[in-house]
Amino acid sequence: MSIPAQSSGAPDTEPDGPEDRLRRFATIWSRAIFPSTATSMTRTEFEQHLLPLARGLSDILHARPFDAAPASEVGVALVAAHCTDPDTLSSTLGVIDSYLVLYCGSNGATALSTEDSRARCARIQHALAGGFTQALRERTLAEQEAIARSALTARSDAEQALHATEARFRAVFKDAAIGIGIADLDGNVLEVNDTLTRMFGGLEHHVRSHKINEWVHPEDSPQVWKYYNELVRGEREHYRVEKPYYRNDGTVLWTNLTVSLLRDSEGRPEYQLALLEDTTERRLLNLRLRYEATHDALTGLPNRTLFFERLEKALSADDGSRFGLCYLDLDGFKAINDSLGHASGDRLLVEVADRLQSCATAPGEMVARLGGDEFVALTTGPDTRTEVDELACRILGVLGTPVRLEGRELTVRGSIGIVEGPAGERSAAEVLRSADITMYRAKSAGGNRFELADAEADARAITRHGLTTALPAALERGEFFIEYQPLVHLGDGTVHGAEALVRWCHPQHGVLGPDRFIPLAEHTGLIVPLGRWVLEESVRQAHFWQERHSDGGPLRINVNLSPTQLHHPLLVAETVDVLERSGLEPGALCLEVTESALIGADDDLLKPLRQLAEMGVDIALDDFGTGYSNLANLRRLPVSVLKLDRSFTQGMQQHPADPVDLKIVEGIVSLAHSLDLAVTVEGVETGAQAEQLRELGCDTAQGWYYARPGAPDRIHSLLLADAV
Repeated sequence: MSIPAQSSGAPDTEPDGPEDRLRRFATIWSRAIFPSTATSMTRTEFEQHLLPLARGLSDILHARPFDAAPASEVGVALVAAHCTDPDTLSSTLGVIDSYLVLYCGSNGATALSTEDSRARCARIQHALAGGFTQALRERTLAEQEAIARSALTARSDAEQALHATEARFRAVFKDAAIGIGIADLDGNVLEVNDTLTRMFGGLEHHVRSHKINEWVHPEDSPQVWKYYNELVRGEREHYRVEKPYYRNDGTVLWTNLTVSLLRDSEGRPEYQLALLEDTTERRLLNLRLRYEATHDALTGLPNRTLFFERLEKALSADDGSRFGLCYLDLDGFKAINDSLGHASGDRLLVEVADRLQSCATAPGEMVARLGGDEFVALTTGPDTRTEVDELACRILGVLGTPVRLEGRELTVRGSIGIVEGPAGERSAAEVLRSADITMYRAKSAGGNRFELADAEADARAITRHGLTTALPAALERGEFFIEYQPLVHLGDGTVHGAEALVRWCHPQHGVLGPDRFIPLAEHTGLIVPLGRWVLEESVRQAHFWQERHSDGGPLRINVNLSPTQLHHPLLVAETVDVLERSGLEPGALCLEVTESALIGADDDLLKPLRQLAEMGVDIALDDFGTGYSNLANLRRLPVSVLKLDRSFTQGMQQHPADPVDLKIVEGIVSLAHSLDLAVTVEGVETGAQAEQLRELGCDTAQGWYYARPGAPDRIHSLLLADAV
């Protein structure tokens, strides 16, 4: 076979040296056979691989004496390089025929005639083809032998694996820790292992004597037999359910059941395989744990978790039913715990729980303990309006019988909050919150009673709670501000000073007066930092007034002190610090303390007030006349001003004024002046009141007649215009 030089891509001019011609021959050879090879080498790597083979062919062509036999090794080398495609041999012979003599015919001093070269080239082709064919034959025989050997090995391995698989299946079937059974599609039990037999009581005939569809239990879920029928019809490959069975002794066996469909070689359903895991003990343990998780350990009553489940179920009913909830808290239980000990308190709670259970025995009623001394009773049905009231009366009735404890009889009292209404309108959390709020209203009203939930009262309580939680952040965000109400001298009508009144600019509720948040601040302890802030701002403002309007005379500033602030150990130090940093003289500051805060005050409580009074700070007794006024007690109090409560001025709004109020005010003023105390009157709203108070000898007054509380710049404008 010959290949034209033009189709091989041979150059028009011959290469210069023998090595270049040899490389060109190897390149032509590589291009001819590379596309048909199965080698993993790249084209460049393959060309480098052919270069020594080409050199060998060149050496054979010029050998003296000539021997073509070594060319067979070139054929063997091609097969070794995975050049086994038949086209590889024909292309190689064509390249040798066309180019071997052309590129390798002259070799330095050695020169062959054209006829001799062609003869040698033909013999080289013959030897190479023989070597290639022999090597390819030996390779094919070796591969066939390897395939046959592998087939024999695989068959032997398969037989051994099948035997081992059958042995393992028998071992697993017999010794498995779970029950295994095989049945046909008609439900006939064909085979069971020992574990399954033991699970059903140890009698194999008891299992085999029943068909699968006869193992029905009342607690079977509806899906069990639906899945079973689908499986035996071939519509389902497997299913897994929790299923109970009756043992031969009548007890119940709980299992995790897994059933799989077994098909024949053609894919037709043939058998069903059942795997049963005994979960009876685990189920009993779970039931026990569930009971412990949903019942109170002390009283045995349902706990908060179970009660919420029942309440949510009652509230989610859509059949028009109603519910009634009684939220009970024992009155004075802490005192019993503190005096008799917690063990006695626990016995008392157990007795209370027993009595409560005796009250809620009707269908739809339950009692639970939420924690501590808090219990709830729930009733459901079409008419809970009267039932819940009757339930609350029964509870208070059974609690009224004294409990004998530690050799003494204890009377148990309780406060109950009742929430009643239709299902589907409120969540469980909302209902319980309303009941809790209502219960505290009953407790605040004296206890040993029940109160009905009121939406407006709930809203007020929720608002109070919201304000309480928002107080700390409000102080940090600067939501508080101060308004000032003038104190007017009744003698000449000039502004004597001003009382600082704190306000809260709430983001949702708008401006709130002190009556809305001061009690909450007292309860939470925030009154101390809030009071310090009010003192700092008020003193700073008073100093500003004195510097800006010194020609109008010094203005005094009155700041209220709460009972909690009176007990604060740093009251004196902080007051001194505020005055010193602001530059305000102590005499320009008056601290107002309510009369009720000083009733029965001992020397320890009065000591900081005396220290402040000795510094020159005025102390005013605010709301005088609202408490059990002990006039003789004024002698030991370090006060310099009495502020009469507005209740005295209200009686003066009549015409003529109430003579009793006039006599009382006249007596208080006379006594105060005899003790060198100034008298200020609050709540002046008319000119007639102001004139009467002036005639009675009162020193200063404040009220809407003069000005409402306002911004600090209004004090100066009022000062210039005079109050009266």
